[in-house]
Amino acid sequence: MGSSSRAAIVGVAESDLGYTPGKTVLQLQAQAARAALDDAGLQFADVDALFCAGNWAWSPNLMLAEYLGIRPNYTDATNIGGSSFEAHIGHAVAGIDAGLFEVALIAYGSTQRSDRSRGRGRGRDKSGPYRLTEQYEGPFGLPTPVGAYALAAMRHMFEYGTTSEQLAEVAVATRKWATLNEKAMKRDPITLDDVLNSRWIAEPLHLLDCCLVTDGGGAVVVTSAARAAQTRKAPVWILGHGESHTHNSIANMPDLAVHQAAVASGRAAFAMAGLTPEQMDVVEIYDSFTITVILTLEALGFCGRGEGGPFVSGQRSAPGGPFPMNTNGGGLSYCHPGMYGIFLLIEATRQLRGECGPRQVEGARLALAHGTGGVLSSAATVILGKD
Repeated sequence: MGSSSRAAIVGVAESDLGYTPGKTVLQLQAQAARAALDDAGLQFADVDALFCAGNWAWSPNLMLAEYLGIRPNYTDATNIGGSSFEAHIGHAVAGIDAGLFEVALIAYGSTQRSDRSRGRGRGRDKSGPYRLTEQYEGPFGLPTPVGAYALAAMRHMFEYGTTSEQLAEVAVATRKWATLNEKAMKRDPITLDDVLNSRWIAEPLHLLDCCLVTDGGGAVVVTSAARAAQTRKAPVWILGHGESHTHNSIANMPDLAVHQAAVASGRAAFAMAGLTPEQMDVVEIYDSFTITVILTLEALGFCGRGEGGPFVSGQRSAPGGPFPMNTNGGGLSYCHPGMYGIFLLIEATRQLRGECGPRQVEGARLALAHGTGGVLSSAATVILGKD
Protein backbone atom coordinates (compact mmCIF):
# COMPACT_ATOMS: atom_id res chain seq x y z
CA MET A 1 0.00 0.00 0.00
CA GLY A 2 0.95 3.63 -0.47
CA SER A 3 1.86 6.05 2.27
CA SER A 4 -1.79 6.97 2.87
CA SER A 5 -2.92 3.43 3.63
CA ARG A 6 -3.76 4.32 7.21
CA ALA A 7 -7.22 5.44 6.07
CA ALA A 8 -9.93 3.75 4.06
CA ILE A 9 -13.34 4.28 2.53
CA VAL A 10 -15.77 2.00 4.35
CA GLY A 11 -19.18 3.27 3.24
CA VAL A 12 -20.70 4.86 0.12
CA ALA A 13 -24.24 5.63 -1.06
CA GLU A 14 -26.38 7.86 -3.25
CA SER A 15 -29.68 9.50 -2.38
CA ASP A 16 -32.64 9.52 -4.74
CA LEU A 17 -31.47 10.85 -8.10
CA GLY A 18 -32.91 12.59 -11.12
CA TYR A 19 -35.92 14.75 -10.34
CA THR A 20 -36.81 15.03 -6.64
CA PRO A 21 -39.23 17.97 -6.20
CA GLY A 22 -40.45 16.53 -2.91
CA LYS A 23 -37.04 16.61 -1.23
CA THR A 24 -34.79 19.41 -0.01
CA VAL A 25 -31.01 19.48 -0.24
CA LEU A 26 -30.76 18.53 3.44
CA GLN A 27 -33.08 15.58 2.94
CA LEU A 28 -31.02 14.28 0.03
CA GLN A 29 -27.81 14.66 2.04
CA ALA A 30 -29.33 12.93 5.04
CA GLN A 31 -30.68 10.09 2.91
CA ALA A 32 -27.27 9.47 1.36
CA ALA A 33 -25.44 9.88 4.69
CA ARG A 34 -27.65 7.40 6.50
CA ALA A 35 -27.27 4.85 3.70
CA ALA A 36 -23.47 5.27 3.56
CA LEU A 37 -23.14 4.84 7.31
CA ASP A 38 -25.37 1.77 7.15
CA ASP A 39 -23.16 0.47 4.34
CA ALA A 40 -20.25 0.76 6.77
CA GLY A 41 -22.16 -0.62 9.76
CA LEU A 42 -21.84 2.72 11.59
CA GLN A 43 -24.23 5.24 13.15
CA PHE A 44 -24.49 9.03 13.14
CA ALA A 45 -23.14 8.94 16.68
CA ASP A 46 -19.88 7.49 15.35
CA VAL A 47 -19.18 10.50 13.11
CA ASP A 48 -16.63 12.91 14.58
CA ALA A 49 -15.68 14.81 11.39
CA LEU A 50 -17.98 16.35 8.78
CA PHE A 51 -16.97 17.39 5.26
CA CYS A 52 -19.49 19.15 3.05
CA ALA A 53 -19.49 21.40 -0.03
CA GLY A 54 -22.29 23.11 -1.89
CA ASN A 55 -23.37 26.45 -3.26
CA TRP A 56 -26.80 26.44 -1.68
CA ALA A 57 -26.00 27.88 1.77
CA TRP A 58 -23.39 30.02 3.42
CA SER A 59 -22.84 27.45 6.17
CA PRO A 60 -23.69 24.01 4.75
CA ASN A 61 -21.77 22.12 7.44
CA LEU A 62 -23.56 23.84 10.30
CA MET A 63 -26.95 23.20 8.73
CA LEU A 64 -26.23 19.56 7.91
CA ALA A 65 -24.76 18.76 11.33
CA GLU A 66 -27.80 20.24 13.01
CA TYR A 67 -30.13 18.36 10.70
CA LEU A 68 -28.35 15.05 11.33
CA GLY A 69 -28.08 15.65 15.07
CA ILE A 70 -24.29 15.34 15.21
CA ARG A 71 -21.64 17.52 16.83
CA PRO A 72 -18.37 16.88 15.02
CA ASN A 73 -14.97 17.59 16.51
CA TYR A 74 -13.69 18.61 13.08
CA THR A 75 -15.38 20.27 10.11
CA ASP A 76 -14.30 21.18 6.59
CA ALA A 77 -16.37 23.13 4.06
CA THR A 78 -13.70 23.38 1.37
CA ASN A 79 -15.46 24.19 -1.89
CA ILE A 80 -13.42 24.07 -5.09
CA GLY A 81 -16.31 22.98 -7.28
CA GLY A 82 -16.75 19.45 -8.57
CA SER A 83 -13.36 18.32 -7.27
CA SER A 84 -14.22 19.24 -3.66
CA PHE A 85 -14.95 15.70 -2.54
CA GLU A 86 -11.71 14.22 -3.85
CA ALA A 87 -9.99 17.06 -1.97
CA HIS A 88 -12.02 16.15 1.12
CA ILE A 89 -10.58 12.63 0.92
CA GLY A 90 -7.06 14.03 1.20
CA HIS A 91 -8.06 16.31 4.05
CA ALA A 92 -9.74 13.42 5.87
CA VAL A 93 -6.62 11.28 5.53
CA ALA A 94 -4.50 14.10 6.96
CA GLY A 95 -6.87 14.55 9.89
CA ILE A 96 -6.94 10.84 10.63
CA ASP A 97 -3.15 10.64 10.41
CA ALA A 98 -2.92 13.57 12.85
CA GLY A 99 -5.23 11.83 15.32
CA LEU A 100 -7.89 14.54 15.11
CA PHE A 101 -10.77 12.16 14.39
CA GLU A 102 -11.58 8.57 13.41
CA VAL A 103 -14.77 8.62 11.36
CA ALA A 104 -15.29 11.25 8.64
CA LEU A 105 -18.54 11.74 6.77
CA ILE A 106 -18.33 13.45 3.36
CA ALA A 107 -21.72 14.51 2.04
CA TYR A 108 -23.27 16.41 -0.86
CA GLY A 109 -26.74 17.19 -2.12
CA SER A 110 -28.31 19.37 -4.79
CA THR A 111 -31.79 20.06 -6.14
CA GLN A 112 -30.61 22.03 -9.16
CA ARG A 113 -33.03 20.38 -11.58
CA SER A 114 -36.17 20.68 -9.49
CA ASP A 115 -35.19 24.20 -8.45
CA ARG A 116 -35.47 25.18 -12.10
CA SER A 117 -38.95 23.73 -12.34
CA ARG A 118 -39.96 25.46 -9.12
CA GLY A 119 -39.03 28.75 -10.69
CA ARG A 120 -36.55 29.65 -7.99
CA GLY A 121 -33.17 28.64 -9.36
CA ARG A 122 -30.14 29.98 -7.56
CA GLY A 123 -28.08 31.25 -10.48
CA ARG A 124 -26.21 34.52 -10.24
CA ASP A 125 -28.21 37.66 -10.95
CA LYS A 126 -27.01 38.69 -14.40
CA SER A 127 -27.95 42.30 -13.74
CA GLY A 128 -25.58 42.57 -10.80
CA PRO A 129 -21.85 43.22 -10.77
CA TYR A 130 -19.55 40.51 -12.03
CA ARG A 131 -16.66 39.27 -9.97
CA LEU A 132 -13.48 41.07 -10.88
CA THR A 133 -11.79 38.17 -12.64
CA GLU A 134 -14.87 37.57 -14.80
CA GLN A 135 -15.05 41.10 -16.16
CA TYR A 136 -14.05 39.97 -19.65
CA GLU A 137 -16.49 37.05 -19.83
CA GLY A 138 -19.99 37.59 -18.45
CA PRO A 139 -20.55 41.11 -19.81
CA PHE A 140 -19.70 39.90 -23.32
CA GLY A 141 -22.13 36.99 -23.23
CA LEU A 142 -19.91 33.97 -22.62
CA PRO A 143 -22.22 31.29 -21.16
CA THR A 144 -20.84 29.70 -18.01
CA PRO A 145 -19.61 27.03 -17.71
CA VAL A 146 -20.25 25.61 -21.17
CA GLY A 147 -18.72 28.56 -23.01
CA ALA A 148 -15.48 28.17 -21.11
CA TYR A 149 -15.21 24.48 -21.95
CA ALA A 150 -16.07 25.28 -25.57
CA LEU A 151 -13.10 27.65 -25.67
CA ALA A 152 -10.84 24.88 -24.35
CA ALA A 153 -12.25 22.40 -26.87
CA MET A 154 -11.74 24.79 -29.77
CA ARG A 155 -8.17 25.48 -28.71
CA HIS A 156 -7.42 21.76 -28.37
CA MET A 157 -8.84 21.19 -31.85
CA PHE A 158 -6.71 23.99 -33.24
CA GLU A 159 -3.48 22.84 -31.60
CA TYR A 160 -3.78 19.07 -31.91
CA GLY A 161 -6.36 18.32 -34.59
CA THR A 162 -8.88 16.88 -32.15
CA THR A 163 -12.23 16.29 -33.87
CA SER A 164 -15.90 16.44 -32.93
CA GLU A 165 -16.07 12.73 -33.71
CA GLN A 166 -13.41 12.05 -31.06
CA LEU A 167 -15.36 14.06 -28.49
CA ALA A 168 -18.44 12.07 -29.42
CA GLU A 169 -16.57 8.81 -28.73
CA VAL A 170 -16.55 9.78 -25.05
CA ALA A 171 -20.30 10.38 -24.93
CA VAL A 172 -21.15 7.15 -26.75
CA ALA A 173 -18.87 4.96 -24.62
CA THR A 174 -20.18 6.50 -21.43
CA ARG A 175 -23.78 5.90 -22.51
CA LYS A 176 -22.94 2.23 -23.10
CA TRP A 177 -21.92 1.97 -19.44
CA ALA A 178 -25.14 3.75 -18.44
CA THR A 179 -27.24 1.11 -20.21
CA LEU A 180 -25.81 -1.34 -17.64
CA ASN A 181 -26.68 0.86 -14.64
CA GLU A 182 -30.31 0.79 -13.55
CA LYS A 183 -29.83 4.06 -11.65
CA ALA A 184 -28.63 5.99 -14.70
CA MET A 185 -30.87 8.80 -15.93
CA LYS A 186 -30.16 8.19 -19.62
CA ARG A 187 -29.99 4.57 -20.75
CA ASP A 188 -31.05 4.57 -24.40
CA PRO A 189 -28.08 3.79 -26.65
CA ILE A 190 -26.66 6.61 -28.77
CA THR A 191 -24.36 6.69 -31.80
CA LEU A 192 -21.61 9.03 -32.91
CA ASP A 193 -24.07 10.52 -35.39
CA ASP A 194 -26.58 11.12 -32.60
CA VAL A 195 -23.99 13.20 -30.76
CA LEU A 196 -22.88 15.08 -33.85
CA ASN A 197 -26.46 15.80 -34.92
CA SER A 198 -27.62 17.00 -31.52
CA ARG A 199 -28.03 20.76 -31.33
CA TRP A 200 -25.19 23.13 -30.61
CA ILE A 201 -24.90 24.40 -27.05
CA ALA A 202 -21.64 26.30 -27.50
CA GLU A 203 -19.66 25.39 -30.59
CA PRO A 204 -17.88 22.96 -30.81
CA LEU A 205 -19.91 21.30 -28.02
CA HIS A 206 -23.23 19.68 -28.90
CA LEU A 207 -26.02 18.86 -26.47
CA LEU A 208 -24.76 15.28 -26.03
CA ASP A 209 -21.26 16.57 -25.28
CA CYS A 210 -22.71 18.15 -22.13
CA CYS A 211 -23.51 16.67 -18.74
CA LEU A 212 -27.01 16.15 -17.41
CA VAL A 213 -28.82 18.53 -15.05
CA THR A 214 -30.26 16.46 -12.20
CA ASP A 215 -31.03 16.43 -8.51
CA GLY A 216 -29.20 14.07 -6.18
CA GLY A 217 -26.86 13.52 -3.29
CA GLY A 218 -24.07 11.23 -2.21
CA ALA A 219 -22.01 10.35 0.82
CA VAL A 220 -18.69 8.68 1.60
CA VAL A 221 -17.43 7.44 4.97
CA VAL A 222 -13.67 7.44 5.69
CA THR A 223 -12.11 5.86 8.78
CA SER A 224 -8.78 4.97 10.30
CA ALA A 225 -7.28 1.55 9.62
CA ALA A 226 -8.08 0.42 13.15
CA ARG A 227 -11.73 1.37 12.83
CA ALA A 228 -11.93 -0.04 9.32
CA ALA A 229 -11.14 -3.48 10.71
CA GLN A 230 -14.48 -3.35 12.54
CA THR A 231 -16.74 -2.13 9.74
CA ARG A 232 -19.31 -4.13 7.81
CA LYS A 233 -17.49 -4.42 4.50
CA ALA A 234 -13.89 -4.80 3.45
CA PRO A 235 -12.14 -1.41 3.38
CA VAL A 236 -11.06 0.31 0.19
CA TRP A 237 -7.68 1.86 0.98
CA ILE A 238 -6.74 5.41 0.10
CA LEU A 239 -3.31 5.01 -1.47
CA GLY A 240 -2.65 8.45 -2.87
CA HIS A 241 -4.21 11.86 -3.28
CA GLY A 242 -3.37 15.29 -4.65
CA GLU A 243 -5.10 18.59 -5.31
CA SER A 244 -4.40 21.87 -7.10
CA HIS A 245 -6.09 24.87 -8.66
CA THR A 246 -4.77 27.32 -11.20
CA HIS A 247 -7.40 30.00 -11.88
CA ASN A 248 -11.00 31.09 -11.37
CA SER A 249 -12.14 32.44 -14.73
CA ILE A 250 -11.36 30.87 -18.07
CA ALA A 251 -9.71 34.10 -19.24
CA ASN A 252 -6.98 33.41 -16.67
CA MET A 253 -6.41 29.73 -17.47
CA PRO A 254 -2.65 29.39 -18.07
CA ASP A 255 -3.11 27.25 -21.20
CA LEU A 256 -6.55 26.50 -22.65
CA ALA A 257 -5.34 23.19 -24.09
CA VAL A 258 -3.70 21.85 -20.88
CA HIS A 259 -5.49 21.02 -17.60
CA GLN A 260 -2.51 22.07 -15.51
CA ALA A 261 -4.27 21.62 -12.16
CA ALA A 262 -4.82 17.96 -13.05
CA VAL A 263 -1.17 17.61 -14.04
CA ALA A 264 -0.20 18.67 -10.52
CA SER A 265 -2.85 16.70 -8.62
CA GLY A 266 -2.23 13.54 -10.61
CA ARG A 267 1.52 13.74 -10.20
CA ALA A 268 1.13 14.08 -6.42
CA ALA A 269 -1.37 11.23 -6.14
CA PHE A 270 0.66 8.76 -8.19
CA ALA A 271 3.85 9.67 -6.32
CA MET A 272 2.19 9.13 -2.95
CA ALA A 273 0.75 5.80 -4.03
CA GLY A 274 3.98 4.68 -5.70
CA LEU A 275 1.96 3.71 -8.77
CA THR A 276 1.65 4.70 -12.43
CA PRO A 277 -1.32 5.38 -14.74
CA GLU A 278 -0.73 2.09 -16.54
CA GLN A 279 -1.47 0.17 -13.34
CA MET A 280 -5.03 1.47 -12.92
CA ASP A 281 -7.74 -1.13 -13.53
CA VAL A 282 -10.67 1.30 -13.61
CA VAL A 283 -10.75 5.06 -14.04
CA GLU A 284 -13.49 7.49 -13.02
CA ILE A 285 -12.92 10.90 -14.65
CA TYR A 286 -15.09 13.97 -14.14
CA ASP A 287 -17.08 14.37 -17.36
CA SER A 288 -18.88 17.68 -17.17
CA PHE A 289 -18.24 17.84 -20.91
CA THR A 290 -16.57 15.45 -23.31
CA ILE A 291 -13.58 17.76 -23.64
CA THR A 292 -13.07 17.60 -19.86
CA VAL A 293 -12.32 13.89 -20.17
CA ILE A 294 -9.82 14.27 -23.02
CA LEU A 295 -7.94 17.07 -21.27
CA THR A 296 -7.85 15.13 -18.00
CA LEU A 297 -6.61 11.88 -19.53
CA GLU A 298 -3.70 13.79 -21.04
CA ALA A 299 -2.96 15.69 -17.83
CA LEU A 300 -2.92 12.54 -15.70
CA GLY A 301 -0.51 10.78 -18.04
CA PHE A 302 -2.78 8.14 -19.54
CA CYS A 303 -1.73 9.46 -22.93
CA GLY A 304 0.53 12.18 -24.26
CA ARG A 305 -0.34 15.83 -24.71
CA GLY A 306 -2.62 16.23 -27.71
CA GLU A 307 -3.24 12.46 -27.90
CA GLY A 308 -6.52 12.36 -25.98
CA GLY A 309 -8.68 12.23 -29.11
CA PRO A 310 -7.00 9.18 -30.63
CA PHE A 311 -6.77 7.59 -27.15
CA VAL A 312 -10.56 7.46 -26.71
CA SER A 313 -11.32 6.50 -30.33
CA GLY A 314 -12.68 3.12 -31.34
CA GLN A 315 -14.80 2.95 -28.15
CA ARG A 316 -11.68 2.13 -26.16
CA SER A 317 -13.31 3.13 -22.87
CA ALA A 318 -16.66 1.37 -23.46
CA PRO A 319 -17.72 -1.91 -21.84
CA GLY A 320 -15.46 -4.66 -23.14
CA GLY A 321 -12.77 -2.15 -24.14
CA PRO A 322 -9.22 -2.13 -22.77
CA PHE A 323 -9.67 1.08 -20.75
CA PRO A 324 -12.77 0.92 -18.46
CA MET A 325 -13.76 4.52 -17.70
CA ASN A 326 -16.78 6.19 -16.11
CA THR A 327 -18.37 2.84 -15.52
CA ASN A 328 -21.60 4.10 -13.95
CA GLY A 329 -22.49 6.26 -16.97
CA GLY A 330 -20.79 9.39 -15.69
CA GLY A 331 -22.10 12.91 -15.51
CA LEU A 332 -23.02 12.59 -19.19
CA SER A 333 -25.59 9.82 -18.67
CA TYR A 334 -25.86 8.71 -15.00
CA CYS A 335 -26.46 11.91 -13.05
CA HIS A 336 -25.00 15.36 -12.53
CA PRO A 337 -26.44 17.40 -9.65
CA GLY A 338 -23.98 20.26 -10.17
CA MET A 339 -20.89 19.00 -8.32
CA TYR A 340 -20.37 15.45 -9.52
CA GLY A 341 -17.12 14.51 -7.80
CA ILE A 342 -18.61 12.49 -4.96
CA PHE A 343 -20.16 10.02 -7.40
CA LEU A 344 -16.73 9.24 -8.85
CA LEU A 345 -15.64 8.05 -5.41
CA ILE A 346 -18.81 6.04 -4.92
CA GLU A 347 -18.40 4.19 -8.21
CA ALA A 348 -14.66 3.58 -7.78
CA THR A 349 -15.31 2.09 -4.33
CA ARG A 350 -18.06 -0.17 -5.60
CA GLN A 351 -15.92 -1.37 -8.49
CA LEU A 352 -13.13 -2.38 -6.11
CA ARG A 353 -15.66 -4.16 -3.91
CA GLY A 354 -17.04 -6.05 -6.89
CA GLU A 355 -20.56 -4.70 -6.35
CA CYS A 356 -21.38 -3.39 -9.83
CA GLY A 357 -23.22 -6.33 -11.37
CA PRO A 358 -23.38 -6.22 -15.18
CA ARG A 359 -20.98 -3.26 -15.37
CA GLN A 360 -18.39 -4.80 -13.05
CA VAL A 361 -14.79 -4.58 -14.25
CA GLU A 362 -13.47 -8.06 -13.55
CA GLY A 363 -10.41 -8.28 -11.35
CA ALA A 364 -10.35 -4.57 -10.51
CA ARG A 365 -7.88 -3.94 -7.69
CA LEU A 366 -6.74 -0.36 -8.32
CA ALA A 367 -8.92 2.61 -9.23
CA LEU A 368 -8.50 6.30 -9.86
CA ALA A 369 -11.14 8.95 -9.19
CA HIS A 370 -10.46 12.44 -10.48
CA GLY A 371 -12.58 15.54 -9.95
CA THR A 372 -12.50 18.81 -11.86
CA GLY A 373 -14.05 22.01 -10.55
CA GLY A 374 -14.99 25.39 -11.94
CA VAL A 375 -13.96 25.98 -15.54
CA LEU A 376 -11.01 23.56 -15.57
CA SER A 377 -9.97 25.57 -12.50
CA SER A 378 -9.40 22.98 -9.80
CA ALA A 379 -8.42 19.34 -9.72
CA ALA A 380 -8.18 16.60 -7.12
CA THR A 381 -7.06 13.03 -7.71
CA VAL A 382 -7.57 9.99 -5.48
CA ILE A 383 -6.03 6.54 -5.98
CA LEU A 384 -7.78 3.64 -4.27
CA GLY A 385 -6.73 0.05 -3.70
CA LYS A 386 -8.56 -3.12 -2.80
CA ASP A 387 -5.71 -4.37 -0.63
